Formats: sequence, C-alpha cells, structure tokens
Amino acid sequence: YKPFRYAWAYDFWKLQQQETDSMNASRQASYLKTLKWLGGACLLVWAIILVSALIGNGPDPQNHTRFGQPVLQDFAVQRRTAQMVRFTLADDDYSLFRTSEGWVMPESGNYPVRRDRIADLMSGFETLAFDARRTADPYKLDLLGLGDPMQDGNGVLVEFLASDGTPLHNLVVGRRDERLYIRDPGDTQSYRATGELPPFYNRRAWLDFDILSIAPEAIRSVRLRDRTGASVYLRRRAGEGPQDFRPAPPYQNARIRNRLTVSRTALAITNFAPTDAKPAAELENRPSARHITETYDGLEVDLRIYNEDDGYWVTMRAIEAGEGARRAQVINQKAEGWAFSLPNIDRRDFTPRVSRLVSAPLPPEVPAAEETGTAEEAASAADETLLPPLPMADTDESG
Repeated sequence: YKPFRYAWAYDFWKLQQQETDSMNASRQASYLKTLKWLGGACLLVWAIILVSALIGNGPDPQNHTRFGQPVLQDFAVQRRTAQMVRFTLADDDYSLFRTSEGWVMPESGNYPVRRDRIADLMSGFETLAFDARRTADPYKLDLLGLGDPMQDGNGVLVEFLASDGTPLHNLVVGRRDERLYIRDPGDTQSYRATGELPPFYNRRAWLDFDILSIAPEAIRSVRLRDRTGASVYLRRRAGEGPQDFRPAPPYQNARIRNRLTVSRTALAITNFAPTDAKPAAELENRPSARHITETYDGLEVDLRIYNEDDGYWVTMRAIEAGEGARRAQVINQKAEGWAFSLPNIDRRDFTPRVSRLVSAPLPPEVPAAEETGTAEEAASAADETLLPPLPMADTDESG
C-alpha cells in the first residue's frame, strides 16, 4: 500500500512540475514579445526626435527679412491717388472706381459702393503686415487659397491702379481658417499676413443695397397683379399676426388657399435683398407684374417686376402722404433710375400667380353631383377662375 501511495504522489508532483515549466515558458515568450514591442516603440520615438531635430535645424518661418514689414509699401500715401481697385477671380472679375461722388462698380452700371467697405479695404491694406513664411511649392498654393486665378486657382488678384491706369500695387490674397495669406503675383513664395480685410469673393457684398427697412409688423396690406393680369388685395387689422392677411374688397369673398404662402407674399418687402443692379434704362421689356406694399403709417412701396433675358429685375418707387414724408424721399433717392436683380427664390414671393394665393368663391348653389359631376369637381373649376383685375392708382406701365 505505501509504495503505491508514494508512486502516486511522485506522479502528481511530476505533473505539477511539467505544468509549471510550461507556464514559465509561456510567460518567457510573452515577456520577450513585450520587449520586442517596447524596443520597436523606442526606435520609433528616436526616429521622430531625429526628424524633428533635422526639421528644427531648417530655416525659421519667422526669420525672414520681410517679417513685420508692411505688405504694401507707402500705401498710406498711394491710397489717396488710387483711382481703381480691380479684383480677378477664377469665375468672376469686377472693379471699384473712384468718382467725385464716391466709389462705384462699373460692372453694375456704376452703382454706388458701400462706403464702410471701401474704408475697411483701404485701412486693411494699409495695416497689412508680413507674418510667418509659408510654402513656395506652386502645387500647394491652393491649400492656402493662393492658387493662380488666371489658371482656375482659388486666389484673388487685387490690383490698385492710378488714374492713368498705372499699376500702384498688385497682390494675390487668400483665406484659410480665418487667416489671411499673400504672395506676389510673379512669385510662388507665400506668407501669412496679420490684419483684417473685407470679403471680396462676391461682388454683391460691395454694392450699397441699404435702401429701405420695413418691419413685418408695420405692413398693413399688399396689392398684387401677376403676369396673367389677375389681381388681389390682401389686408389685415392692426395687431394681427403674419398669417392673418385676408382678401379685402373687392375680393372679400375670395378663399385663401394657403395662409403661409399668402404671408410670405404679403411680407416679401421685408426680405428685399437684391444680388445686382443696373440702370433702369437698360430694361428692354415692359413690367410683367406689380407688388405694392402699404404700411399702417401711410408709406407705399411700389415694385414693378420685369422678366428680362438675364433674369428678373425690379424697379422701386415709394409714396408717402403728409408733410414729413422723408422716408419715401430717402428711398427714391437711392432707388430712382435703378433696376435690381432678385434671386429666384425671392422673386417667387414677390410675383406668385394670384390663383396660387386665393381662389374665386364658389357659386351660391353647387349643382347636383349626378348632373354635372361631384362637388369637388365644381370646386376645382371655381378655383381655376381668374379674379378680376385690381384697379391700380398708377396705371403707367413704362416703369
């Protein structure tokens, strides 16, 4: 019995020893694997440090002779002699021209330019200074907004010209992440610049469209005549909301189709935001629609809409009763003689078909369904009936 017991104990001990050796071998392999990973990571860190050291020994981007210097030398003096500023983009080009009455845009029929934007432009270029040096690789200039606009790049070429056309300054300007970047047109070396400049990627930002401002709650009524000749008069009482406009005499029995659409049309003048302008004398067609807004305190703004080959244009005239009619005078001084281009989405609010706003009332008695069809068909037929023309106070269509 004892030899058997000792043999069993010896086998058990031997089995445990084998398991221990196996676990030790596994741990040793894992340990060696961890050492290899750590060694590789250390090599990678040392490589990064080495590359950083090599880069750090390169030229300092702020260590150049133009750092902190004005981008346009003597511009404080030359800004007074500049007669024109020309902007060239890949998809557009426009210019600003100085006249005795202020700056205008020749491409928009010499329409006036915003004085504050001109002031920001001149003071911005006067204080613009060189900052850190950036890439000189021509294939990376687009990353800074400095691509050549002559070759469909995303940069903007800005040129200042004297009265005789002599170039005073020219510069390629770009924006990225709210920062300004510049370079000379004939050089690919780029720089970051310190300073502020107004936006110049859209000519509309320069045009002075601050013509009128009417609060939505000030509008009492609107009269419309669409391109089909149909008319409607919409009105609301003082204190009512934007969706409370309703047909007024002689259309008091007309039915509103959609109150939201009616509201957008009645309040369209409050969102008047043209995109371009040109002399009204260049309009070739007669007005196709009219939109007359009336406020509670007696101001009327008459818009006439023209469907031209180059889009929809409107003319504006204001009328105001009373001795203190200064608002109409100010509006007419800015708008008289000009036509304004409307974006398509705004044009739809100003010139909808009257039949989409309201429909004629149903006849007093709807015929029986078995005789002339269903009541829905009769209502549909009534909806298609055009409302009679609305008499306008001014019937002159010459614009």
